[in-house]
Amino acid sequence: MARTPAKQGAAAKPTEASRRIDRMIADLGDWRGERLAEIRALVHEADPAVVEEWKWMGTPVWSHGGIVCTGETYKNVVKLTFAKGASLTDPSRLFNASLDGNVRRAIDIHERDTIDEAALKRLVRKAVAWNLRVAATKAAKPRKTAAES
Repeated sequence: MARTPAKQGAAAKPTEASRRIDRMIADLGDWRGERLAEIRALVHEADPAVVEEWKWMGTPVWSHGGIVCTGETYKNVVKLTFAKGASLTDPSRLFNASLDGNVRRAIDIHERDTIDEAALKRLVRKAVAWNLRVAATKAAKPRKTAAES
């Protein structure tokens, strides 16, 4: 399914990270680039306020209140890793990789796999809600003064 990659808001200027992700998708030139573009569009549809970042020498990252997920490409798979995936409910059972860890969960997508778009968008929204809830909890905690330390 061909989708136009979503940017950070219709009127927003592309960031350097967005341009790098554009180049990565174009340079892949195969199903992995198409799939990464599709995932990227779904992430933006799920959360129009998501921010694109470029980390770890070449990994697309989508953040809102913290890392939501990363998009990595390998020879036979596009991997969508949710930074706090172990804390998220996944009734649609999208997570199929990194299932043994205490923090992350991933979705390995192969060339002929179909994506449950509605379930993926729900998972992105849950990850954003988790990040914002954790951030609000941290902000609400009183900080120790120098005299209390």
